[in-house]
Amino acid sequence: MSRRQALARMGRLALLLQAPTLAWSANGSNIIAVRVWPAAVYTRVTLESDKALVARHFLVEGPDRLVIDIDGLELSPGLRELLGKIRPEDPFIAAVRVGQNQPRVVRIVLDLKQPVAPQIFTIAPVAAYKHRLVFDLYPQQERDPLLALIQEKEQAEDRAAQAVQDALGELIGRIDKAGPAPRPAAPAPAPLAKADGAASAPDLQTPAPAPAAAPPQISQARLDRLIVIALDPGHGGEDPGAIGPSGLKEKDVVLAVALKLRERLNSNPNIRVMMTRDGDYFVPLHERVRKARRVQADLFVSIHADAFFTPKARGASVFALSDGAASSSAARWIANKENAADLVGGVNVPVKDAAVLRTLLDMSTTAQIKDSLKLGHEVLAQIGRVGRLHKRQVEQAGFAVLKAPDVPSILVETAFISNPEEEDKLRDPAYQRKLVEALATGIARYFAKNPPLARHRSL
Repeated sequence: MSRRQALARMGRLALLLQAPTLAWSANGSNIIAVRVWPAAVYTRVTLESDKALVARHFLVEGPDRLVIDIDGLELSPGLRELLGKIRPEDPFIAAVRVGQNQPRVVRIVLDLKQPVAPQIFTIAPVAAYKHRLVFDLYPQQERDPLLALIQEKEQAEDRAAQAVQDALGELIGRIDKAGPAPRPAAPAPAPLAKADGAASAPDLQTPAPAPAAAPPQISQARLDRLIVIALDPGHGGEDPGAIGPSGLKEKDVVLAVALKLRERLNSNPNIRVMMTRDGDYFVPLHERVRKARRVQADLFVSIHADAFFTPKARGASVFALSDGAASSSAARWIANKENAADLVGGVNVPVKDAAVLRTLLDMSTTAQIKDSLKLGHEVLAQIGRVGRLHKRQVEQAGFAVLKAPDVPSILVETAFISNPEEEDKLRDPAYQRKLVEALATGIARYFAKNPPLARHRSL
């Protein structure tokens, strides 16, 4: 292509992007919304439309780009929104370009910051959403999560040691600046009495100083032992979860609680927290389980905020997995509601191995459920100290997110976000801190009675 032809084509593209509106063909699709969810683990781009979209894509190197052609679509103000939704901190997308590649074919070019393994799929209408076309951009090389936690622990220890060194250096500097303090005169020793009462010369031998107490020895096994707790803020991204009367979203409040709980637990040098999500993005249920197992988590705590048809329902609940029927109809209803998160959040089912996924979500062990109930009892008792309980015993149901066969797992419904009073509590940072302290205390009491087993690392 000559330089003149290239400039002419760029000019036509610029005119298309600047056009205030474009007529739709009779059978064309209308873009309703454009959403971008950037995160360190992956970035999701969603195009919501009134009709199903068909897309093709390919990758280009030098520089890295993802090219997506969408059939049955024309440029519109809705599509142009995509240009302004890419954030500078997005770890995967540097820039985006949109143009009418052919009649009724829109081309989207994503300039990439790193090589990606894209997943592009469609989601049928569900909940408040119409048809969605989703681009998930994953890194080609996934970071080892357990190694990352160990490195994080070592960095925290290095920072703490450096802080102690700095404080000691500052103290020594102040002492040197002030000069040596005057030494008080030593009192004369009292004469020793002989058996006959006569005085004798003082004993000139100086007694040997008492040996300094040796610092407590910490076993190497204890130093090496890293307790890993998986925290799972429910919902996220495309899935807002329940929404309170004033608009508070479950995904936001449970993330705030989980981040505070991470900070609280990580203050223990022998504990590190793995978050299934640490921002506003969606993680499929089976992926949450996989993340916990990849870091060989000692515990898995999924945090939610309940909702019901009426605003009268209130109180916190704790759930464990059931290997049979649910412990109540309410527990079964809540499990079904939480298990439907994948439908709302959007999962690329065709790329999954259906047999492996089914096996993973069917795995459960009697020992895991027994330990989960112990953990649940400790946490429930502590939550009852800071707020009302909906049920005074740990309930059980078939929650998909609790089905890691080797990790004690509970799901905590912190309160009913559908209740106006409890929605206000969940929004209050002071109440969140009380809730965090209750959760941390329950976890500590569980470990005190059930010490974790040694972890065999293979990094």
